[in-house]
Amino acid sequence: MSLGDHLREIRYRVTISALALVLAAIGCAFFYQPLVLFIMEPYNVARADVKAANPEANLQLANTGVTGPFTLGVVILIVCGLIITIPVWLYQIWAFVAPGLLAKEKKYVLYFMAAGIPLFLAGCAMGYWVWPKGIAVMLSFTPQDLGIMNYQDMAEFVTLELKIILIFGASFLLPVIVVALNLLNVVRGHQLKKWRKGVFFGSFVLAAVATPSTDPFTMLCMAVPMTLLFYLSEMVCRGLDKRKGIVAAEEEQFNIDVDDGK
Repeated sequence: MSLGDHLREIRYRVTISALALVLAAIGCAFFYQPLVLFIMEPYNVARADVKAANPEANLQLANTGVTGPFTLGVVILIVCGLIITIPVWLYQIWAFVAPGLLAKEKKYVLYFMAAGIPLFLAGCAMGYWVWPKGIAVMLSFTPQDLGIMNYQDMAEFVTLELKIILIFGASFLLPVIVVALNLLNVVRGHQLKKWRKGVFFGSFVLAAVATPSTDPFTMLCMAVPMTLLFYLSEMVCRGLDKRKGIVAAEEEQFNIDVDDGK
């Protein structure tokens, strides 16, 4: 295909995805109130926990500004539309890329999508479950008996919640990335074993930096699964190395190079 044909193909795929997104967002508008309740449920859970520990706590969610309610509605409907249309725009990406792939490459892509999508959704679910705990921890630092009110803008809250959920979802893709690098012969299983301690430490540092709420509970809930998933991906890579005939001599040479500081 010429460059012009590729550009027309991209325009067609983007148009189909955008149209599906708009239709899904319009459909979600009929369920706007239940969607808002679902999104605000973590705050309600955290609020109940804080109130149980401190009955005098004054917590309030509010829309600020004239355009606040409209902005909140647009954000919620677009995000819900993106989630609902995942099969549509994933297929459009696949339909654009697949003609340029070999049969073996197509098989690998399908495998990674089959593993990556459930892992990403599991990470998002973990983020949604952890988020109320993080809110409660942060709100618990409010001084008691001083009449201080915790005033939270709804649009800001939704944005922060989405960041938490997406970061957790992305962190659960670590095994897919590591295994892909192994299949591309970038890393070996025995190398991952040597790097394990450093990766575990880096997981905690990354979790501390990446989590927008900055509370220790959310950080731990991200770092611990990441370390376990890395260990799982290491085991998978070592198994793949054996199947590919990676002999022990290579591992031994790698250990010698590490000891020599190379």
